[in-house]
Amino acid sequence: MTRPRPDTAPALPPVAPEVVAAAVESLTTRLRGRLDAAVAALAATPVGTADDGTYGIQCGVDARVTLTPGPSGTITTPDQARCTCLLSPRCLHRTAVLAAAPVAEAGPPAAGEPAAAPARSADRATATGPAPSTGPAPSTALTSSTGPAPSTARTSSTGPAPSAGQVRAAADLWTAGAAVLAAGVTAVGAVQRAEVLRAAHTARLAGLHRAEEAALDVVRRVRAAHDPDSPRRTGEVVAALRELLLVTHRLRAADPDPELIGGVRHPHRPDRPLRLYGVCREPVVEPGGRGGVVTRLVGDDGRWYALRDVRPGGAGRARRAGTAHVALRSFLSDHERLSRAGLVVTGAVVAPDGSLLAEPGVRATFAAGRPWTDVVPATAPAGPGQAPSPTVCTVEILAADGEGVLVRALTGDTPGPVLRLAPAHRHPALAHTANLRRLGACPGLRVRVLGRVDPERATTLRPLAVGPVSGSGAPTLALPEEWRGRADLGYDRLRDDHFPSGAAPCPPPSLLPGTAARPADPPLRHLRDLVELAVTGGRRAAAEPARTGDRDGRAAALRRGGFATGADLFAALGAVAARRSRDAFGRLAGDDQDHYAAQWLATAVYLAGTEAALGRALWQG
Repeated sequence: MTRPRPDTAPALPPVAPEVVAAAVESLTTRLRGRLDAAVAALAATPVGTADDGTYGIQCGVDARVTLTPGPSGTITTPDQARCTCLLSPRCLHRTAVLAAAPVAEAGPPAAGEPAAAPARSADRATATGPAPSTGPAPSTALTSSTGPAPSTARTSSTGPAPSAGQVRAAADLWTAGAAVLAAGVTAVGAVQRAEVLRAAHTARLAGLHRAEEAALDVVRRVRAAHDPDSPRRTGEVVAALRELLLVTHRLRAADPDPELIGGVRHPHRPDRPLRLYGVCREPVVEPGGRGGVVTRLVGDDGRWYALRDVRPGGAGRARRAGTAHVALRSFLSDHERLSRAGLVVTGAVVAPDGSLLAEPGVRATFAAGRPWTDVVPATAPAGPGQAPSPTVCTVEILAADGEGVLVRALTGDTPGPVLRLAPAHRHPALAHTANLRRLGACPGLRVRVLGRVDPERATTLRPLAVGPVSGSGAPTLALPEEWRGRADLGYDRLRDDHFPSGAAPCPPPSLLPGTAARPADPPLRHLRDLVELAVTGGRRAAAEPARTGDRDGRAAALRRGGFATGADLFAALGAVAARRSRDAFGRLAGDDQDHYAAQWLATAVYLAGTEAALGRALWQG
């Protein structure tokens, strides 16, 4: 059993997808069969760094792999990775190190590569967020219980049809994605990931930027799912595969929607100074032993910005980074102070994800902050393909519920639905769980909550910060003045003196008498369970409902709940997964992998659209 590297060990540099794919392709069949074991063994192997910026990994007595990143810090060519063994460069040691390294971000073509087709939508080149979903409406996702993939006739706009080369590249990437889906995330190894990376590079050369980004996201999510120290985030893998298959399916059908092409997203400079207000600090724990903090800020226009400080160190560094220094060119402060103050940035450079970059010409100065309840816009759950934004709501504590807290949403004094607050991070080094346990011990308390709606369940909120509710006359928090009316749940520890007198902690019950029941688990959850099971366990697991004949009544529950299309999709996905054509001798005759992937895609698109609609109805109603 391998052990992870210590927190202080340096991480491997990112590697371009085509370099990994070429290294795996150069291996013999026998060495490919040993690649996953070699990658796993590297988890306990220290990584050394030299003053000249090279990385060294000792893989055996006579085998030392040296990585020499370019000026960008990324391995972009095969000759930047060398091994001292006799089989190099077609050796297992070099390939295992490249496969274990992070996948480099998508970017513009390198020198010597064919120029990618330009983006056909002006706003894609400088987009500051994920591409919006352009899939069909949920009601048209399936026309019969065993129908084809989602219709490609409906598009948001039209333009020139994809070229023949782009259609071929999309079909190649669809095949690679369908193979991942059929195998299941738990069975996808380094060789299959390399096939996706190879197809992603082909898409890059064809100018299919959105498809390339989706493919790289799938590879990163699959790798994270194999990391024992990474939290299980099946919903993120489902979303990544849905995006990849939806985009490539429509492109291989020559859909003329320009949003399917996408564009290379570059950092941009706003045309005026940014006036930002600190909102909260969020601990970050990423796969590969990286950890740190993101300080969230909001601009005058309601846009979200961030200052990221994530480095090797895991959860331990995430805990320490909450009070670490933050530098933005000549501006020097710390994350704790910045999260409760204001900031004016001139010459700002903003990454596509909203991160502020310390580029030349950037100037920042402190400014007065504002209460985060005044500057954070209330938002509804994101739609399919969109990242969830934080939202603010007022709630009344009802009871503890395991690691979470049951609360009732309030609009003024009007009671709303029962919600569940669940820890944003469960790692014991962080304070989320302890703070929620303390809040759950004080029923009747009213607080303002800043958090993200769980994309997998609209009635669950992942809180990042809490603050008092003023003017209601009900018991609320009494936070120190230096906290500026908010407590960052990942870092600040709530104590007895932060609660009103008489609200002494009591043993947290599972559910206090007289409170409302837990939020109802909607029947649509049965469909999500099957979609997720198909992604994690593969086609064989998805066929289980067809084998058991829906003995547990999940399809019937969907139909009773009003989700007739969902019930049809539930039955169809299991039936298609179980149907395998055979020849006269009982052997598998060909593979209808495309049909299975298309049916899963139809189900996933319907599920995402319906859940988004239910979430909007809950939070906006």
